[in-house]
Formats: sequence, structure tokens, C-alpha cells
Amino acid sequence: MSAQPTLAALRGFHCEHTPSKSRILALVHHREGPASLQAVLTCRQPELAQQAVGILQQAISSSADAWKPEPLEKLCAQLPDAPASSLRSAARHALAGVWPMPPGSFLKWEQIAVGVDEDADEDSDTDAVTRMVRTRNDARLSDLAGPVIRVEVLREFHVHDQQAVLKAARSAGWEPLLNEDLEGDDPQDVVGAVMWLGESDSEIDGADTITDTSQGLRLRTEKGHEVADWSEEAVVADFGAGLRYTAAVRRGEPATPSTGKKSPDFAALFAAEAPHCDDPECEDERCQWQLTPRTADVLYTELCVLADQAYDDSEELGDRPVVPDEHDGHWGVFAYLPKLTFAADLQWRRRFARAADDLAGDLERGQWPEPTCTAEELALHLAIRDAGDRGDEGDDAGDHGRLPTHRDDYDFDMCSEVFFQDTDVLMLYNSRFDGIEDPDGETNQHMGIGDLRAAAWFEPFLNVQARDPHRGFRR
Repeated sequence: MSAQPTLAALRGFHCEHTPSKSRILALVHHREGPASLQAVLTCRQPELAQQAVGILQQAISSSADAWKPEPLEKLCAQLPDAPASSLRSAARHALAGVWPMPPGSFLKWEQIAVGVDEDADEDSDTDAVTRMVRTRNDARLSDLAGPVIRVEVLREFHVHDQQAVLKAARSAGWEPLLNEDLEGDDPQDVVGAVMWLGESDSEIDGADTITDTSQGLRLRTEKGHEVADWSEEAVVADFGAGLRYTAAVRRGEPATPSTGKKSPDFAALFAAEAPHCDDPECEDERCQWQLTPRTADVLYTELCVLADQAYDDSEELGDRPVVPDEHDGHWGVFAYLPKLTFAADLQWRRRFARAADDLAGDLERGQWPEPTCTAEELALHLAIRDAGDRGDEGDDAGDHGRLPTHRDDYDFDMCSEVFFQDTDVLMLYNSRFDGIEDPDGETNQHMGIGDLRAAAWFEPFLNVQARDPHRGFRR
């Protein structure tokens, strides 16, 4: 009887191009060994290979009910029979989110942890012929020459159909715990099923993702860090209080108490000096406008909430255009951007969410929020608007109420005056200026506005330091 294939979690598909052919490879991850690339098919037309990868990537993120096979069949009609058959098979696996790996097609950890020199004498000392290929399993942090990065992941799933989750997990090779190992409130091991399916980036049948975030830390011996297996204390991950909870507390709304790290110490980051006097015309530096701890705290909260809403709306809208009459009041962000952005795609919307996060990061580092592109300018305008609408509601709530008070608290008009190089982006809301976004337009050139078309919103301004182009997304 032949051995059964191992079912691996499917991470994605990639192309390899050479002058004579193109290959499609599946990136798979499994518990028994390292992630690996598995061959899918080979064809001679690179453009067809790229189309195939796009279709397969779409299949990974689609449910069986939402999957539309027409593009797949149209592409298969352009391929010879053999690669067309392989492509159909790969699409079926992509829809399931798993990849079958026959025995011998992948390495197991025990195969690569220790290797023996076949030319060595049988009587040689075992230590002399043992070769460690990977990092020693018993190594401590001080034993490792390269950097050690700890990644902490927080994922939460709402299971709305337990039987669908259990069925999906079993089809992916999962087996529930034995009865004696099961908890009384989880007799079917739904937790184990979700943990198994959660290793893949694919959506889980019967469950919706509520939270998906991660954070990284480089371990350093001089700071007393240690790898988890040698740690004297339990490794504890702190993802802080939820953004929605924080915003609710700041606004005085009821919210369930939560534990976690506090918001940044704005009293220290933006220590404000007492004014020199009460004369509004005084030119002493202490009498100049200051970004106070309370103002910074409110702006930070509004930027975090704006980013969170934008990520949520991005997931709901996807690549669909915003329809004002349909979406007004339903979306926290994108229905209220200038209309030239209504046709933006998912990636554009996610980048806008990140723009708000980047500005919040400025404040978290004790810096004034400095827009580096058009998207950040508008995100900051929206945050200042929302902060101004908030007024002094909830001033004494939570950590915010413990911040020192100052004459310049909540002066968001001054924020608008000092944080921006210009307010050209706001002209996009005025129908009188329709077309002004085009850098080739006469009015645009006369006023020296620059490119305000949606596609250019993330181009860095030339007179500020650009953000790291390799930074990721918070979620």
C-alpha cells in the first residue's frame, strides 16, 4: 500500500522565468519540515504563466461558492493539454488551501538536522562525522552568532459555523485530540481545528477573522533576553489596549475594561513649558504655540482610529468603487475622500490606512506629525477635523485625564496652520476646481500645485525625508 501524501498549507504561487520557458511554483508550509517550493506546471509563454499565478492567487483567497471558473477555463484553452490539466488541479488545491506532498518530495526536520559523512570509517568517533546543518536545537542566545528575531502573532477568529470549521480542518489533514485530552467546554476540539487552519493565510470556512496582527523583537543578550526554551520566565506578548476601546474611553463612551500596555507617555514626549506671560503678542519662546501632551494624545487616537477604519473598509470594499449614495454613512473613511479616489483599488486603500499609521508613529516617537505625501496630508486633515469635532468631551477619562493641562490644549486650528506646507489637496473637494489634480493642466501649472491624481498620492514630497519603502502594514 502506497504512503499517503502529506497535506501542506498553501502560502502562494510564484513564477520562475528563463529564456526558453516559465515555471509556476507553489510555496507550501508543513509541520514536518521546512517550507518548500513545489512544481506546478511549465509553459513556454511567460505572460500565460503570470496570468495563471494571478488566477491561482485569487483561488487561495476565494471560497468555493464565490469562485468563478471562467477565467481559468479561458486560460486553459490557450495551454497544451498537460499544463492545462495541471493548472486545473492546482486551482482545486488552491480553493482548498492545501497542497498534497507525496513522500520523497519534501525534507523532514530529522533529515536535515544531522547528516553523516558517508566516506567516514564506521569506527570513527560519532562527533567527528556529525554535521549540524541547522541551528542547534539546544542553543542559547549567547551561542548564536546571527541575530535572533522573535515574532509574536495575535489572531482571533469568530467561529460562526463549528461543523464547517471541523470539516475544513479534517479535509486539511487535522485530527482532533483524544477524548481524555479534550477540555470540557470544547468536546470537539474546535480550538485545535482553528489553530490548524490558522497556519494558512487562506480564509477559514465557518469562521471570520477578527484580529490579525504581529510584532517583532530582536533578542539581545545585553538586555537580558533569552530564547524561549531557555527563558527563566514565561514569554508574554503584550499587544496593548484595543484601538476601538481606547477611542471609546477618550470619548467617554462605555467600554469593557481591558488590560495591556498604556498609550505613549505624551507627558514626557511633548513636555510643554508654562507660558512666560498672558500677553498674546509676547515673542518669548515659552509663549509660542506648543503641541501639548493632551493635543498630541487626541491626535494620536484619531489617527489610530482612522487607520483602523480604513483597514476595515478596505476589507469590505476590496476593489469595488465607492458609490456615494450607496456608501454614505456606511464607511468610516473612503466615502468621505475626494471623488477622484472613489475608483481606487484595495492596495491603494490599504496604503491610505498605512499613511494614518505612519503619522501616528511620528507622534509615538515624540515628533510632530509630518506629512510626506499627499495621502498623509489628507489623513492628517481628517484626523484634525475629527479631533476638533470631539471638543473637550471625555477630557478627564482614563489616562488622558491624567495628562497635564496647558493653555494650548486642543488648539486644532493651530495644528492645521503649522503641520502643512500647503492645503492644495483640500481643493479636490470643491467642484469649481475639477481637473486641477492634473499636473499638465493650465491652472495647476500656474499655481504650481503638482500631481494630485490618486495614483500619485503616495509619491514622497521632495523636500522631506521619505518613509521606509520596505515597511510593512500593521494588518
